[in-house]
Amino acid sequence: MTTILAILQHALGRDQYGHGTDYRNHFVAGGDDLALCRDAVTQGLMVEHAARAISGGDPIFTVTDAGKAYIAEHSPKPPKVSRGKARYLKWLEVSECYPDMTFGDWLKAEERAR
Repeated sequence: MTTILAILQHALGRDQYGHGTDYRNHFVAGGDDLALCRDAVTQGLMVEHAARAISGGDPIFTVTDAGKAYIAEHSPKPPKVSRGKARYLKWLEVSECYPDMTFGDWLKAEERAR
C-alpha cells in the first residue's frame, strides 16, 4: 500500500527510513498515486505542476520544505544492526573494489589498519 510518506521519500530519492541524499525532487503521479499526491498538496507537503509531454501527460509533484519536515517526523527509525552485521555490510560496500579478497582477509586487514 502506497502512502503519502512513501511518495515523499521516493520523490526525493530517500530510503524507507527517510535517509539519503536528495538527488531529485519530483514525482509523476497517475492512477491511485494521483489522489495521494493531491492530498499532500492540500496539506502543504507537495506542489502540483502542470502535466507535460515529458511526464507522459501526467501531473508532476515536487516536495516542499514542509514535506521534508514531514519525512523527518514520520519516517520509522532503522532497525538496530549488530556490530558483526555492520562490519559485514561495510565489507559488502567495498568488496567490489577487492574482488579477490575474502571477508576474513578483509577483517584481518581492517584489524591491522587500527
